Amino acid sequence: MFLIGLTGGIAAGKSTVASLWGSLGATVIDADVLAREALAPGTAGLEAVAATFPGVVNDSGDLDRKMLADIVFADETKRKQLERIVHPIVQSEAKRLMTQATSKIVVYVVPLLVEANVDHPFDVVVTVEAPEKDQVARMVRHRGMTEAEAIARIKNQTSPAHRANRANYILNSNQDIELLMRDARLLYESIDSGAE
Repeated sequence: MFLIGLTGGIAAGKSTVASLWGSLGATVIDADVLAREALAPGTAGLEAVAATFPGVVNDSGDLDRKMLADIVFADETKRKQLERIVHPIVQSEAKRLMTQATSKIVVYVVPLLVEANVDHPFDVVVTVEAPEKDQVARMVRHRGMTEAEAIARIKNQTSPAHRANRANYILNSNQDIELLMRDARLLYESIDSGAE
């Protein structure tokens, strides 16, 4: 297995790149999906969150994700409390899925690769970057956030320079989507030809 760590700023284009690489034959594991599953109704993760953040689970047993986001993105201490619950569950499930993968290349999409000190044995790390103004515009347009909410999410991530320092390759999504896809495809093909 050749393991690619795919990271980048929020709304920078990670999912777009991951989808392309999945269509080219890679197994894609998404930390955001695993984090949602970790807090599904009836899970130990949700029970821990409910105990730590009273009121975020409604009467039907569902997590009010917006309420939880409003709490943790306004208070770094609370965000770290949430991360201490969710990150170990996500890391464990990611490792399990990696051991089951049958493809030559596995792509682990993890937005907080740098911030969470994700320590999987990556063969290469790729970051997808976009200017902050583009990230904000995408979050407002596609995720229904206010500009202030979008900026708060960006500020809770490490800097592009810090991610770039950890990465082997940088994909620039400050360009037409077809050009990003071309660059991502060429990078994947280069990695694939050298992967063992």
